[in-house]
Amino acid sequence: MPAVRKQGNDPVTWLNQYGDALYRYARARVQDSFTAEDLVQDTLLAAYRSRKTFSGQSTVRTWLTGILKHKVMDYYRKLNPEQGDENLDIFACSLDNLFDKKEKWKIKPGDWGGDPKNVYERKELMGVIHACLADMPEKLSLAYTLREMEGATTGEICELFQTGKNNCWVLLYRARMLLRRCLEVNWFGNGK
Repeated sequence: MPAVRKQGNDPVTWLNQYGDALYRYARARVQDSFTAEDLVQDTLLAAYRSRKTFSGQSTVRTWLTGILKHKVMDYYRKLNPEQGDENLDIFACSLDNLFDKKEKWKIKPGDWGGDPKNVYERKELMGVIHACLADMPEKLSLAYTLREMEGATTGEICELFQTGKNNCWVLLYRARMLLRRCLEVNWFGNGK
């Protein structure tokens, strides 16, 4: 019996067995449900084409998720954001007002309360995070998504944006500060 026909390794059953998990993975990383569906479809097609090279050293689900991760990275690379850094200066001014000359908080972050593990597991929080990312400048949102949700390295992000490490760190810092502020207003400020 060929290796492809082992239990759980039959391409005919992949969509039924792993489709929902793959879709959730993709949807958490892209803000458009249609794009998530396309990425899952591309993943299953790529896996089907390369099924004979699957060594079985991991589960099929892990293998498919790995392929999907690369598809998501490719999707963001193809976007090739053309947004200039001039729009980011507005945010830099407002972020600079958070710290004094000794790099201490001028405005301390509010008490977010609760156990972060329990808060993170709520679907509503992920919805707010996606909404916050959608409201950010595209370049900041993309940098944050690649780094924090996709696990991309600084080098990969620098290559995508064709920029240096210092600029990459600035982008990530600004994205984190904007996300923090947005979450304080739209999640923690509402007493959730």
